[in-house]
Amino acid sequence: MTIKVGDPIPSMKVFIAAPDGPKEVSTEELFGKGKVVMFGIPGAFTPTCSAKHLPGFLEHADAFRAKGVDRIICMGVNDAFVMSAWAKDQGVGDKVIMLADGSGTFTKALGLELDLVARGLGVRCQRFALVTQDGKVTHLAVEPPGGFDVSRAEAILKVV
Repeated sequence: MTIKVGDPIPSMKVFIAAPDGPKEVSTEELFGKGKVVMFGIPGAFTPTCSAKHLPGFLEHADAFRAKGVDRIICMGVNDAFVMSAWAKDQGVGDKVIMLADGSGTFTKALGLELDLVARGLGVRCQRFALVTQDGKVTHLAVEPPGGFDVSRAEAILKVV
């Protein structure tokens, strides 16, 4: 079942791509306090993700902070080493937390998985963006297959 507005973020351990390697953190640490924007991508280094989705959030990171967003998180069903390499490639720095959901367990807990097995990509994450306040979802925007409109940084800036 897909997470919806009003639902709490599932409680579990996840990994982020930290400067010194993968770091295990709890979803409570990431989402428990404050306003958080998380966007999900089907895969690091993929065309739309690399050319538009992540760059949009990097470009507007200061505008999100000015609107009271405490953390911006990019989640992909990739391991922490891939997410770290992609972060370096994109010049992420400390603007965005790179959440590595290598096994897709967090994606499945959110109900946002996307079966791309027939395309050779396995089970990935749908393209989406959500906003939380103190661990509860206040906005959720899921793209239709192939879409890139409701989860882009500019669209999410209008709802935070």
